[in-house]
Amino acid sequence: MTNTKKVERNPDMPPMFIDHEAINKLAALLNETGLTEIEITEGDKSLRVTKSAPTVQAYHAPAAMAAPAAALAAPVAAATIAAISPENHPGAVKSPMVGTVYLQQDPSSPRFVTKGAKVKAGDTLLIIEAMKVMNPIKAEKGGTVTDILVDDASPVEFGQPLVVIE
Repeated sequence: MTNTKKVERNPDMPPMFIDHEAINKLAALLNETGLTEIEITEGDKSLRVTKSAPTVQAYHAPAAMAAPAAALAAPVAAATIAAISPENHPGAVKSPMVGTVYLQQDPSSPRFVTKGAKVKAGDTLLIIEAMKVMNPIKAEKGGTVTDILVDDASPVEFGQPLVVIE
């Protein structure tokens, strides 16, 4: 629990200047680095930007019932395949930043990649706009694009799976 003290502003003092762009940049830096708090002090003024850590809720599954004999004979490989999700897939390309994802250079251009496309290491998969900068996201390895997990012009979070390459 954090102790927070609210201080009333002195009406005789000029209002504090709030640099919204600096706050947005610091918030983006929090997401990019995985930090939960950044504080900057200049003279007698300071600015602190914090984000709360995600909460985890415990879930208790009901007690398992005995499986029928046919289910016991199922191959183990099926359970392994079901355990792979975009978040833990070895070919998942994850977002290195927070921003807005675009699947093509501009609305009249074709998409950088489509499902089933063959890509080489270094090929541009999509771009992420962060703080008015277009950042190309490139394939780290060659292969086939088996899934595109985001929609054009949608917001993305740091570490969010974007594309799967196998």
